[in-house]
Amino acid sequence: MRITARGIGLLVAAVVLAGAGFRFAYPELTLLGVAAGGAVAVATVTAARRPRLEVRRQADPDRVGRGDPASMTVTVRNAGRWGAANLLATDRCGDQVVPVPVLRLRPGTDTVVRYDVPTVRRGVVPVGPLRVTRRDPLGLVVLARSYGDSVPVWVHPRIHPLSAVPTGAGRSLDGRVDAVPHGSITFDSLREYVVGDELRRVHWRTSARVGELMVRENVDTSLPRIVVLVDNRLAAHPDRVDGVAESFESVCEAAASVVAAAVREDLPVVLLFVAAPPADSVEDEGAVGPLDRLAAVSLRTEGTVQQASARLRRDRLGDTLVVLTGPGGREDLGHVGALRGAYPSVVVGVFGAAEATPPGAAGLVVVDAADGAAFAAEWDGVRRW
Repeated sequence: MRITARGIGLLVAAVVLAGAGFRFAYPELTLLGVAAGGAVAVATVTAARRPRLEVRRQADPDRVGRGDPASMTVTVRNAGRWGAANLLATDRCGDQVVPVPVLRLRPGTDTVVRYDVPTVRRGVVPVGPLRVTRRDPLGLVVLARSYGDSVPVWVHPRIHPLSAVPTGAGRSLDGRVDAVPHGSITFDSLREYVVGDELRRVHWRTSARVGELMVRENVDTSLPRIVVLVDNRLAAHPDRVDGVAESFESVCEAAASVVAAAVREDLPVVLLFVAAPPADSVEDEGAVGPLDRLAAVSLRTEGTVQQASARLRRDRLGDTLVVLTGPGGREDLGHVGALRGAYPSVVVGVFGAAEATPPGAAGLVVVDAADGAAFAAEWDGVRRW
């Protein structure tokens, strides 16, 4: 709650008039002072009355590619029984403030506002909550409250179509990549039976022991497993304009393109970051899938390529490694080159560099690209490393 300049002036006048009336025995001045103080008190009680408002939001869509249209529909309903809601309301959409007309909203009625959500930049755009400002009729007191929750709109990086996904080091003897729906060759784990599973995959011994039907899950060892490592260190992207590193935006677009191509071909893919956010970080809060993580990721000061390489060498998450970095990350290509023993197929994408990377740097296949579209154009030439 905030007292306006008019309210402060009236409150000061009330004190002065009441004090002068008592001091000089003028009851008229005392009465005026009491009336002025009473007006401020009444204004405070009037503004403090909380209106009953119901706020509903609908994002269309709530996940969108960078530059694609998205909108938000806000419905505000006066759930009170008495009196119209004399309010001023605004909705927060990222850095924008959108006015919402709820002035003189009658009981039981609602108002609907639809506006565009900015998608010119990759990221998570928070929309809401609704900010409602209530004033008394004399404009002496202002009270602001928030209604409804904040709804995120996920703006994913642009996805550039790739001609093919990397086949990596396929382990089939005939060189083919087999797409077996339930896997083959190698036992992986047990899970509960689901209607539709083949009975020949039931593991009867375990089922008898636990009292429930358990099904074998196998993996096809011929399927290439793709690991995408995104270099999100500040040091890797030194050039920034208005706080935005275009080389990092290109890295995110290239990573999204590789992930989308792998998912399209039903290939296992893992997305990692050099500077991984903490487990309780807001960057991963509410994220569903790698594209959401790419929308939320930001540049960080901690983390090194050496540490990320050590984790990759220890875990051996796949056989095909795609490393995407900026001009400042070329100094660490030696650590990436040391992973060729653990990952038979390794390719590095460098974005935003003024000069081309020397051929054969660290014994790696390096693609120099200005942006994500250029990387997609060069992809066909390096997809069979």
